[in-house]
Amino acid sequence: MNINIPEMIVTLVNLLILFWLVKHFAFDKVNKILKQRKDLIENTISKADEDLEKARILKLQNEREISSAKEEGKEIVSQYKTKADNVYKEIVEDARREAGTIIDKSKVEINRERTKAQAEIKTQAVELAVFLAEKALGDSIDEKKHRELIDDYISKVGM
Repeated sequence: MNINIPEMIVTLVNLLILFWLVKHFAFDKVNKILKQRKDLIENTISKADEDLEKARILKLQNEREISSAKEEGKEIVSQYKTKADNVYKEIVEDARREAGTIIDKSKVEINRERTKAQAEIKTQAVELAVFLAEKALGDSIDEKKHRELIDDYISKVGM
C-alpha cells in the first residue's frame, strides 16, 4: 500500500474546502430548518397539552353540571311526588267529606221517613182502634172522645 502524501493533502484540503462550503451555505439553512421544525413540534405539543388540560377542565365542569342536573331532577321528582301525594290526600279527604255529607243526608232522610212512617202507623192504629171500638160498642162513645182516649193510650205506650 502506497501512501501518496501530496494526494492526501490535496484530498484533505478539498475535503476542508467542501466542509467549509457546506457549513457556510448549507449547515445554517439546515440548522434553521431543524430549529423551525423543533419549534413547530414543541408548539404543537404545548398546544396539545393546553388542549388536553382544557378538555379535562371541561370534562370536570360537565360532570359537575350532570351531577347538578341529576340532583335537580331528583328534587323536581320529589316535589312533584309531594304535590301528587297532597292532591291524593285532598281527593281522599274530599271524598270522605262528600261521603259524610251523603251519610248525614241519608240519616236525615231515614229519620224523616221513620217519623213519617210512625205518624202514618199511629194514624192507622187510631183509625183501626176507633173502627174496632165503634163496632164493639156501637155508637155510645162519640168519635172525638174515642180518638182522644186512643191518642192518649198510644202516647203512653210509646208508638
